[in-house]
Amino acid sequence: MSDYIDEASTPLLFDPSCKRNLTDFLADRVAAAPDHLAFRIRPDYGLADGPLTGVSTREFYDLVTSMAKGLLAVGVQQGDTLGLQGPTSYLWAVADMASLWVGAIVVPIFDTAAPEQVRFTARDSGMTWAFAGTDEQCDTLREVLVENVPSGRVWRLDLKDGGMGDLIRMGCDVSVDDLEARRVAAVLDDTATLVYTSGTEGRPKGVLLTHRNLIGQVGNIGADYAELVHSCGRTLIFLPLAHVLARALQLICLAEGMTISYEADPAKAVASLTEVRPTFLVVVPRVLQKIRERIAATAAEKKLGWLWSHAEKTAIARGRHIELAQTMPHLTMPAALRVKQRLFDRLFFRRVRELLGGDIDYVLTGAAPLGEEMCLLFRGMGVEVIEGYGLTETTAPLTGNRPGANYSGTVGRPEPGHTVRISNDGEILAKGVGVSPGYWHPRDNEAAFIDGFLRTGDLGSLDEAGRLTITGRVKEAIVTAGGKTIFPHLWQQDVETEPLVAHAVVVGDSRPYPAALILVDGDELHRLGLTDDHSSPAPTVVNSAQILDRVATSLRRANERVSGPERVKRFRVLAVDLTPGGEMVTPTMKLRRSWLLEAMAPAIDDLYVNGVEVG
Repeated sequence: MSDYIDEASTPLLFDPSCKRNLTDFLADRVAAAPDHLAFRIRPDYGLADGPLTGVSTREFYDLVTSMAKGLLAVGVQQGDTLGLQGPTSYLWAVADMASLWVGAIVVPIFDTAAPEQVRFTARDSGMTWAFAGTDEQCDTLREVLVENVPSGRVWRLDLKDGGMGDLIRMGCDVSVDDLEARRVAAVLDDTATLVYTSGTEGRPKGVLLTHRNLIGQVGNIGADYAELVHSCGRTLIFLPLAHVLARALQLICLAEGMTISYEADPAKAVASLTEVRPTFLVVVPRVLQKIRERIAATAAEKKLGWLWSHAEKTAIARGRHIELAQTMPHLTMPAALRVKQRLFDRLFFRRVRELLGGDIDYVLTGAAPLGEEMCLLFRGMGVEVIEGYGLTETTAPLTGNRPGANYSGTVGRPEPGHTVRISNDGEILAKGVGVSPGYWHPRDNEAAFIDGFLRTGDLGSLDEAGRLTITGRVKEAIVTAGGKTIFPHLWQQDVETEPLVAHAVVVGDSRPYPAALILVDGDELHRLGLTDDHSSPAPTVVNSAQILDRVATSLRRANERVSGPERVKRFRVLAVDLTPGGEMVTPTMKLRRSWLLEAMAPAIDDLYVNGVEVG
């Protein structure tokens, strides 16, 4: 019997045809639980500092419909493209739902997007209306909107004059019946939102997501993850709402009644966690990596680095035991492991849980690979981390692990209503309720689908239980001068378990052997006292013997796990600016690989002459 299969499916748990369009979730929720605590936000609708204040479902609904009346009054038509740029906040959620209420196609734009990126998105989408968070963003969007249509308008994401407050006043004379007629006009296969890819491998593409896509995901994931998202739970959203993962989470929480809080500033996220005390979080892997780094650094400052090393090994061992116990319920934890677990829980693990707010039950991670060790480590420390996988084109998760069926190193089974197939070339193909019907420009669809399945561009395998493991990217395949094809994903992931390493990038196309650029966070090195300067936005070569030794050790370990032709022989360590949304990484901290390879071409040439030998 083979250990691998070519295709896996999970049936629907929720039929999207029971809803007319996405706004039904809020309409149904306010009818069922109008006084439920839907949000806890800071003063001035989350735009000012201060204690958290509760907002009921009814209060949210009233603000959404008041704004929707204003959009109707100023002439927003069903099918108009409407931009939304601003910080992760309550008013972002209001503007999003109000726009959907009148049948507009919402085009989210990352708050950190450069003006030229904003102009591209606005022009490409034919944007006619927009919301923006700052005067500068408003000016940039107005510049393009007047090119598209003379009547285009931009409103600030606040309730003051010139902002959303104007819309509310303009809509006072719109009747409830007229608004309801517009709300129910959109049907399941109408486009709800146009989401642009991050452009990690070239020109951003506009992804069409329908009401059916979003309803299918919201309903099915809510049903499948009832232990995570429920009306007694709390979450903090600090990922950009322009990203499909955070936006889907917000919609699921609204539908299921989980209380939402927001934090737009990543630097304040940890402080907000202790105040919100979430039961569930969605994060990108880099957030967990940074928590690990901070605990390790604190231990080192107290001359307890050796003890933290033992604590990590204990947590990973316990995490592995918990994983095995899923299929072996009578498995007994060794007594020595129980003793060490209790000791290290008092010294370290409890602190990790406190950093996450103290009440955390589950953490869902996606958008980038987590790694088996990281999953086991946090699980062993008492934080259940569930890894999933998806794309903008799949409306967030395509696959995911589940409580009680959570296996490190995999991204789980297909989500309800989806089929995952592995092509003859190893590419992951997807079909199902969340899969986009295509792209804004028909030309982008030409190579995007095969036999009705979306081509994800990722490589993977399915085990006999239907769990997916990601093994690489099609476009990251390296063919050396000797004709050897290398997929460096697992090697890179292995090296990235070293806390200093943010990204490992293997190069070697048409070269005699693989080499690697190792990217470390310049700010983190400065904080640890390992470099003197962290102000340069440009990548800086790191020559510290201490850092090179640590990195070389992780490279040698990774080399031992791959075949001879796949082993990296030279490397260079670079301190880089990893500000989310900067040149190096996307707002969700995915590496802009194509940009990096082009920008670092001279450094890659030099790598094969003067690079550090792995040894």
